[in-house]
Amino acid sequence: MKNITRILTLKNGYHLWTHTFNLGGKDKLLCLHGGPGDTHEVFERFGQELEDLDIEVTMYDQLGAWYSDTPNWDDPKIFKKYMNEDYYLNEVEEVRHLLGYDKFYLAGHSWGGMLAMMYTNSYQEHLKGLIIISMIDNIPDYLVHMKEIRQKEFTPAENSFLEDIERREQWDNPKYQESIAFLYNEYINRRQPSKMSHVIDIQSKEVYNYFQGNNEFVVVGDLGDWDYSEQIKNFKIPTLLSFADHETMPLKTARKMQQSIPNSRLVVTPDAGHNQMIDNPDVFFTNLKNYFLDIRTNKF
Repeated sequence: MKNITRILTLKNGYHLWTHTFNLGGKDKLLCLHGGPGDTHEVFERFGQELEDLDIEVTMYDQLGAWYSDTPNWDDPKIFKKYMNEDYYLNEVEEVRHLLGYDKFYLAGHSWGGMLAMMYTNSYQEHLKGLIIISMIDNIPDYLVHMKEIRQKEFTPAENSFLEDIERREQWDNPKYQESIAFLYNEYINRRQPSKMSHVIDIQSKEVYNYFQGNNEFVVVGDLGDWDYSEQIKNFKIPTLLSFADHETMPLKTARKMQQSIPNSRLVVTPDAGHNQMIDNPDVFFTNLKNYFLDIRTNKF
């Protein structure tokens, strides 16, 4: 099937990089990457995996990310206009419109899962199904889980040191960086395939630092009080909740989400971290394919 790369021009004049696999497929799937400020790369295998199901898959880099335009974040007016959740939510709707998608599936990973929940709350009429990958419905529960992970992995003295470094915002401290790297290797990218590596860090630090903070194990940015636990009760479309058994998002909250969303299914990818589609693709994609197959045969 045909695969194409397209540059979308937004109404604001900025350009977004997109890539579509299986052009013309029976169903359409739009993928929202994480970060904020990461890239499309965790979705690169989706087209190949879903080709036999005749599913068109489009992934794109959000504004400020990798192949897409980056605004001048040093301009206070531009920063205020685009560095907020509402902008990125509206961006999803504009991308949908430019692609000509309607009654499509939406998949969001991490921050992209947050956007997907927000989009569903506002534009559910355009969706055929929702796929939330490694993202819970509120940040406070995430913060509790972060504390539990750190208490499990480090001694009280080590945690005291890390907390002091964070209070002082001495992010470049070598010992602190060593500890955070350990957590990333255990809970984010357990497999660390060479094909996912770059000679430079391609994450958009301006976007990531504003919304999240310095790393995945602190949330000192704008997302700190985000909570969608009430809104998800209104989701009526078939929803797949995919989490991993060794990641940053608490499964306890994921189970609550499954109880709150009327037409939902929770699946757990074993031996995987936050980037579960990379850590254990065999199980992850089996669960994903079964989601589509069950919807098509009215078994979901």
